[in-house]
Amino acid sequence: METRNLRKERTGLVTSNKMDKSVTVEIERRVKHPIYGKFVKKTSRFMAHDENNECNVGDTVRIMEVRPMSKNKCWRMVEIIERAK
Repeated sequence: METRNLRKERTGLVTSNKMDKSVTVEIERRVKHPIYGKFVKKTSRFMAHDENNECNVGDTVRIMEVRPMSKNKCWRMVEIIERAK
């Protein structure tokens, strides 16, 4: 049996679900500025596969890295942590 490497997992906010079986997830992190020391918010956007089209804008979801599914989609939605209010 082969052992698989650990896959990256991220938690973020769904910003778009207008595509079929795809969502855009925005992940925010705080990075310390190298000179001034102030913490700055940086965001990254990922396209994730949503098999059942169950995500809505504003949901908090967990995504996992998978093999490339299309030109810019290489993440998969694992679970919805919190629904939008």
